[in-house]
Amino acid sequence: MNWTSIPAQTLSEILKKVHFNEHGLISAIAQDESGHVLMLAWMNKQSLQETLETGRVCYYSRSRQTLWRKGESSGQEQHLISAALDCDADCLLLTVQQKGVACHTGRRSCFYQQITPTGLKNLTEPQISAEELYSTK
Repeated sequence: MNWTSIPAQTLSEILKKVHFNEHGLISAIAQDESGHVLMLAWMNKQSLQETLETGRVCYYSRSRQTLWRKGESSGQEQHLISAALDCDADCLLLTVQQKGVACHTGRRSCFYQQITPTGLKNLTEPQISAEELYSTK
């Protein structure tokens, strides 16, 4: 399924309804087509607009203070299938087509650490090493 770009006027109206936090950000949960949660990241108005215009998922990196196009250094891209706002318009749910893994640890999902009475338990092993994931393409 390919994302259809939203017309400028409609996109402008949607962006006005989004409640960004005091830092100008909104949390974005990415899930795959089967509903498996892959990751949580942040978007600012510019990254959300770019995502909705192009269908290539773009986040905002709080540590680097810049736009972060998922997969630009690793090749593990995300392409938008659908997007939804929660009832308060302060959280996004993105359904994406994930190329490869979503987590920087080389796992499909960032949510691989189960909390148990005896501590954390890894539910999955990396599918790709960090070295291979971030090697120069």
